[in-house]
Amino acid sequence: MIHPGTCSVTLRGRSPAEVVAAAAGAGLTGVEWGADGHVPPGDLATARDVGARTRDAGLRVTSLGSYHRTGVHEAGAFADVLAAAVALGAPRVRVWAGDLASAQAGPDERARVAAGTADAVRRAGDAGVEVGLEHHGDTLTDTPASTAALLAAVDDLVGAPSLTTYWQPALDVPDESALTGLARLLPRVSTVHVFAWWPGTQRQPLSARAALWRDVLALLAGTGRDHDALLEFVADDDPAQLHRDAATLRTLLPR
Repeated sequence: MIHPGTCSVTLRGRSPAEVVAAAAGAGLTGVEWGADGHVPPGDLATARDVGARTRDAGLRVTSLGSYHRTGVHEAGAFADVLAAAVALGAPRVRVWAGDLASAQAGPDERARVAAGTADAVRRAGDAGVEVGLEHHGDTLTDTPASTAALLAAVDDLVGAPSLTTYWQPALDVPDESALTGLARLLPRVSTVHVFAWWPGTQRQPLSARAALWRDVLALLAGTGRDHDALLEFVADDDPAQLHRDAATLRTLLPR
């Protein structure tokens, strides 16, 4: 199944209670909580409260969207991120693959990021939590090829393919190229961040890129696995736009 949800950073300026109400009111099924505000690492009381609020509203906690950069931040810093994920009741924590674009990263940087990611995967696995890679520019997951290489490197270090990746369309990439990149990573994709930016970072209603997202969701459905499709960064950070985009997302889900 594909589970429609939202990232709490979509409504970063709103309280957790407002985020929960907006997600539930929009007919979504889950929330990825952001560690940059709503569920900060180290604040376990807040994490527990936010997790309880989410479940009480009939929603899933899909993940903790952390800003931990593997190979850059100290490995010990991940302990606070992981503790927050556990307190939140998140089955997955999202991490970032370093802080250099793949074209700028040499072998040493790649090795550091792979080692840091493998360490996070091991620690999280011991706590029953999955790790997923943010798919983003200026990191080692900025292209499908570099993402695949990092996944393989971590697999070698961990000894099993337990790491997953997120996916989102790169800026200004035509739909066909975006879908080709997704297809390459599809066996390891757990989550997609759903938005409509075109051109550049200009935010549009999700309906403006309905054709792309219909094909993305069809690819995900074809795997037979569960995936989270999380709305992110709606136009004007407007809760009303979140409702409209959620309605669009639901119409695009394969039947």
